[in-house]
Amino acid sequence: MPTPSDNWGRWGEDDQAGTLNLLGPAAVLAALAAARDGRVLSLALPIKGATSGTAATTVPHLRGRPLPQHYMSIDGADYAAGTRPVGAGLRVADDAVVVSPHGTTTHMDALCHMWAGERLYNGHPADRVRSYGAGRLGIEHAAARGVVARGVLFDVAAHRGVGHLGPRDRIGADELAAIAEARGFSLRPGDAAVVRTGWPRMWDPRDPARYQGAQPGLAADAARWLAERDPALVAADNAAVQGLDDDGRSTEDLHDDVHLTLLWRHGVHLAEMLWLEDLGSAAAASGRPDFLFIALPLPVRGGTGSPINPVAVL
Repeated sequence: MPTPSDNWGRWGEDDQAGTLNLLGPAAVLAALAAARDGRVLSLALPIKGATSGTAATTVPHLRGRPLPQHYMSIDGADYAAGTRPVGAGLRVADDAVVVSPHGTTTHMDALCHMWAGERLYNGHPADRVRSYGAGRLGIEHAAARGVVARGVLFDVAAHRGVGHLGPRDRIGADELAAIAEARGFSLRPGDAAVVRTGWPRMWDPRDPARYQGAQPGLAADAARWLAERDPALVAADNAAVQGLDDDGRSTEDLHDDVHLTLLWRHGVHLAEMLWLEDLGSAAAASGRPDFLFIALPLPVRGGTGSPINPVAVL
């Protein structure tokens, strides 16, 4: 089996940004040309706290992951119970939100999120990922740059003529190439490759196992095809970019694992659990597969990921 390619050392031995290095000033300015109408679409799922009754059950999430916590430290009921106003009748409400992004909401994976052996992306030592966060490759490095890129939509569900893919469907390299050819675009270095499977449609709070088990996603050769084209980021509307089996796990070995190919070997950040239904409809109506893609993670020092509200500017 041939040794997989990688980007280790490409931007220097201390690099912690991966293919976000491709988003220099010229690339960002060029990406702005992909916005033509000025219409903004949010590509994020809502964050609903598990403390808000049954609200969290209405939002897709993976089994066993800590659901978001949203609570009020002071609210209107406190004043009704006799809490003194701030001053001269002035009242204020304060809340707190705690979110574990992986598997619970729209988020971006940091380059320290997954690895094999004793080294992170670019050879950074894995023992720098500690109980208080990652000393290397934390999400703050992506936050410092942000993602402002030309986005291109690989609408796989539309290409197959279905509302959503089946749980065991896999998206191969040939299909991605066929979609690009059919829609008349190419994936350029520094682009954000956005993959729509339609899988969020499968969420049903009465039967969460239907979403939380097997899921469609990228096959191993599709990840290699993408990596060869130098995307700044790969985003998808499923929970893991790659396909999952009945236990919610990847079926590929370490050589073929999609996260390891993109995140670990090539330094390509991943964004997961996007809402792409509105973007898919807009792209179908306009015939335009490209747009300005913006995603800004929170600068959580040492974080393995961050919630994001990615937007498409049409």
